[in-house]
Amino acid sequence: MAQSSRTGIMLIGAPGSGKGTQAKKLKESLGYAHVSTGDLLRAAVKQGTELGKQAKSFMDAGGLVPDELVIGLLEEALTKPETQQGFILDGFPRTAVQAEALDAKVSLDKVIYMKVPFELIEERITGRRMSKSGHVYHVKYNPPETEGVCDVTGEELYQRSDDTPEKVQERLDKFVAETQPVVPRYQAKGIVVEVDGVGTPDEVFVRINAVL
Repeated sequence: MAQSSRTGIMLIGAPGSGKGTQAKKLKESLGYAHVSTGDLLRAAVKQGTELGKQAKSFMDAGGLVPDELVIGLLEEALTKPETQQGFILDGFPRTAVQAEALDAKVSLDKVIYMKVPFELIEERITGRRMSKSGHVYHVKYNPPETEGVCDVTGEELYQRSDDTPEKVQERLDKFVAETQPVVPRYQAKGIVVEVDGVGTPDEVFVRINAVL
């Protein structure tokens, strides 16, 4: 793949470190497209595409979707007009193979490595509840006004199948084994900045803005 002149930002960190929340804030601030691997995969599953069917079994088990499936989804997303000004990557790359594919396609302005203790991550993820429309709550930090029901849509809230303590530990183990080793690749390019991901979303966003 020929490398594009587009630039953008990548957020990297363990599952539950707040990448998605900060990506949305950055989208509003910078006007870049938010490209979330998780959202792309869930959309494919919901639409029942061939890729979605293949990915579903891995997602339900809390495992990582194979590189070739994820890379294909990302390449398709980066052809969309809204990404031409710039993009914010959330959840990609997760492996060395994905990183190589990304570097062949685009260049990056900055890689923001969000650091959060694993104990806090487990609390964040296992307490997370979602509606089918994608609204997210936490049983401790921002519970819905009506227990078990989305305040916005009235839909019943549910816990994702990979948000149990056992699945969270598996995901953290995979992050350490497969995703953390990607960081030195970008450190060698001098574009990695570490950001403390503990605190309110607004507090973390201030730290990110300070390094951009």
